[in-house]
Amino acid sequence: MKKIRIGYIDTVHGLCPHCDEDTLLVAIVTDIYKCTMCGQETKQYINGSIKYLKLDETDKEWIKKQTDNDG
Repeated sequence: MKKIRIGYIDTVHGLCPHCDEDTLLVAIVTDIYKCTMCGQETKQYINGSIKYLKLDETDKEWIKKQTDNDG
């Protein structure tokens, strides 16, 4: 069995805008989180309070470019 070191995983507690569940959100890249209930990706928005927003097409393209550059 191989030993795998994961390290620090950025997680937050928040309201998912897709499924409207109060849930745990896991960071996939800076300020982009995946809902552990429905699996949809959200964008963190901070303006006096923290909110999570649905991704628009520009956000989705940015994520795709980041993953394409990684390997």
